Amino acid sequence: MSKPKALLVTGGAGFIGSHTVRHLSEAGESIAVLDNLSAGHRGAILSDAIELYTADLDDGAALDTIFLKHDVEAVIHFAAHCYVGESVSEPVKYYRNNLAAPLALLDAMRAAGCRQFIFSSTCATYGDPVAMPMDESHPQQPINPYGWSKLMLERVLADCGRAWGLRSVCLRYFNACGSAPDGAIGEDHDPETHLIPNALRAALGTGPALTVFGDDYPTPDGTCIRDYIHVADLATAHAKALDYLRGGGASDAFNLGTGEGVSVRQIIDLAEQVSGKPVPHAIGPRRPGDPPELICAPGKAKRVLGWEAQYKDVRDSIQHTWDWMTGPHGGRYGE
Repeated sequence: MSKPKALLVTGGAGFIGSHTVRHLSEAGESIAVLDNLSAGHRGAILSDAIELYTADLDDGAALDTIFLKHDVEAVIHFAAHCYVGESVSEPVKYYRNNLAAPLALLDAMRAAGCRQFIFSSTCATYGDPVAMPMDESHPQQPINPYGWSKLMLERVLADCGRAWGLRSVCLRYFNACGSAPDGAIGEDHDPETHLIPNALRAALGTGPALTVFGDDYPTPDGTCIRDYIHVADLATAHAKALDYLRGGGASDAFNLGTGEGVSVRQIIDLAEQVSGKPVPHAIGPRRPGDPPELICAPGKAKRVLGWEAQYKDVRDSIQHTWDWMTGPHGGRYGE
């Protein structure tokens, strides 16, 4: 009897990966997760039916075991380092993990005859904006090693497509945020660099006062504007990308965002409304390389994948994050 088709999700115990794994598992998919748990959490894998392989991405023996045991139809690749500032001070770490390590995965895929790949990429591949909102035709000129490591892997995937028929979808996220609406899983990073959880931790008193990096930008309230996309919407986008590849779709890239911008000041105001508490904060200097505004043009994903963000009001993302932080988990997995 043939083995059932399976999905391999790398980094599936991390923030976006775990939400995607849950979404796909609840849709009936057979899933294997590869995660070294350096940033992910075993507790984020909710189903006992999902086999977790605790190993590095370039562990050839682990990859051989997975592809031998499971009939892997497609790989969904999340595993990566993702701190922009750290990438500037530790570039080799980022190129080794985000670019070199996936090459072992691609070799294993080719050997096993697996030809479908969904890549967790980023709008950081675009660099400084030259047009707003940003669509997929925007020039790709990253300004940090994190963005370059993601863009380089996009190019590797394109080359593999030409060389041995790999079909890939690159999903370029804008600002991922939120937690599962039912509070079962959420965001647990250490260190935490995302604005929403840091604002809410400041309100709770479980984190330091928030630093607002600049209030003199050419925006309505002087603070940076970003496009915040709910993690649940990112999970459904990966499912749509899988359907697209299963339907014979050609390799392509898609921006994922709401198409709407929200300022840092607005996030603080909403965090105070949701929490019912003040958000202690201070104004600091601008961070080098922070553009005033980054807003996604998500029309291509709607046209081609049939995907559109459902949580367009960032207040929902803030509320879900607050529920996660104040629920039974206290915003932490404890492992």
